[in-house]
Amino acid sequence: MDITARPTGDGDLRADCANCFGLCCVALPFTASADFAVSKPAGRPCRNLDTGFRCGIHTRLRRSGFAGCTVYDCFGAGQKVSRVTFGGTDWRTAPETAGPMFAAFPVVRQLQELLWYLNEALTLEPARSLHTEIRALLTETEALTLLGPDELPGVDVAGRRRRTGILLDRVSGLVRARARTRARTGRRPKDRRGADLMGARLDGADLRGVSLRGAYLIGADLSGADLRRADLLGADLRDADLSGADLTDAFFLTRPQLSAARGDTRTALPAALDRPAHWR
Repeated sequence: MDITARPTGDGDLRADCANCFGLCCVALPFTASADFAVSKPAGRPCRNLDTGFRCGIHTRLRRSGFAGCTVYDCFGAGQKVSRVTFGGTDWRTAPETAGPMFAAFPVVRQLQELLWYLNEALTLEPARSLHTEIRALLTETEALTLLGPDELPGVDVAGRRRRTGILLDRVSGLVRARARTRARTGRRPKDRRGADLMGARLDGADLRGVSLRGAYLIGADLSGADLRRADLLGADLRDADLSGADLTDAFFLTRPQLSAARGDTRTALPAALDRPAHWR
């Protein structure tokens, strides 16, 4: 399929549940745990999904035992698959579309997440020398999200993630180098990518320009920490305490990461991200 893609705007990467057929509530499985009150296999509608494809307990998900739903983000894949890939035909009206639709959704969701990172990379001035490469990869990835339902299952998502990760790593190096220059320090922050920092006491720590890519920060105390220009791509922030932390210029941070963490009104966030509703 010959597709010419345009750069994705921020609005295209935000979930629009009103234009989605409840795909995250049907296509994905979940297991009874601290995050989900019940188990559900992939392809079966959640018991809380109403006839209008909306969550019947959306305003009380956490207290109803479905905290896992509040930290999930499709990055706009739901409405794209519902309205573009399947042209507005829903799986209830046309049951034959259910299987292909549920198979397409996770593929597009992963591609949309990559678009989130690539779009952010284009806003990072220290990486300006890479912007041409970033735009080219963004356009290619956007084109993949517009493939038809028969073609999407064949997309090499893992390969696309590897290729994107290599480019974003180069972006990260340029951005973090600038952070060290502005701090006027000769230090080279320790690369903590993939580090096991579960429950670590990092309150008030100077983490400017540090790579925390893929780090395990579950339950870590990051209260009052300086995370400006820190690379947080894929960092596991579940139950991490971000109270009073400065993440103003932290990059490759997503809404699901923040929703999984704890914070307060003193937590400084990047302009593109909203404060989670459950933060005190």
